[in-house]
Amino acid sequence: MGNSAKIITVAGKGGVGKTSICACIVRLLAERYPDKKILAIDADPAVGLSVALGVDVKLTLDDIRMSIVDSVENGETREALELLSEARFRIFDALVEMPGFAFLAIGRPESSGCYCKVNSYLKEVIGMLAGSFDYVVIDGEAGIEQIQRRVMEKVTHLLLITDQSKKGVQVITTIKEVADELIGYERVGAIINRVTNPELVAMMQPPVEVLAAIPADGAFAANDIRGKSVLELPADSVMLQGVKEALRKIEIL
Repeated sequence: MGNSAKIITVAGKGGVGKTSICACIVRLLAERYPDKKILAIDADPAVGLSVALGVDVKLTLDDIRMSIVDSVENGETREALELLSEARFRIFDALVEMPGFAFLAIGRPESSGCYCKVNSYLKEVIGMLAGSFDYVVIDGEAGIEQIQRRVMEKVTHLLLITDQSKKGVQVITTIKEVADELIGYERVGAIINRVTNPELVAMMQPPVEVLAAIPADGAFAANDIRGKSVLELPADSVMLQGVKEALRKIEIL
């Protein structure tokens, strides 16, 4: 992978607005760097990032994984190299080209059976694919272990998202501990989202520097209820401004 690729992973407890923040990052990057190649990866089984970015997903990586596993189970003995080239070929079918960015959905986490081999092929393919992008933004619902196992071993920027709850801070503290063991990263920081009481924020003790504290955003909520994507948020939206501040601090923008 080229040294230039910046891989930004967004992680945190479910329900803290992580996917929306991820979508804001993709939008801000696309607006700021129209000449750069940006890849958004949805590693959340709920495929929420596609909705937040207005992407119609037809094929996920999991669909590809299942079809490869099925073909092997049906007695087609094929060489590893052949499987790898098929995975590489098919991953382009799963890649959705949008104005300003490309999108890839990972799909459901593995259920039964061991996909270790197929997972490692697909992870290699994602690595190759990521090498041709300048920015890769990963929305990871299921925690950092899953990202490390199924998507990427290395991220450059880790953004931990919490609300002002104690539980949210506990979750990002755990994620950071796991990330320190499992993945290499260069920069890390936290975003506190949906802040209703700034005094509470001052008392919080997140495990890393707080890059932004974003107040609850009425414009965002209204946009969301109407089923509109984050790309349709007004430019002065509180959430967009907060995410922009965080990205500046971590030297992405």
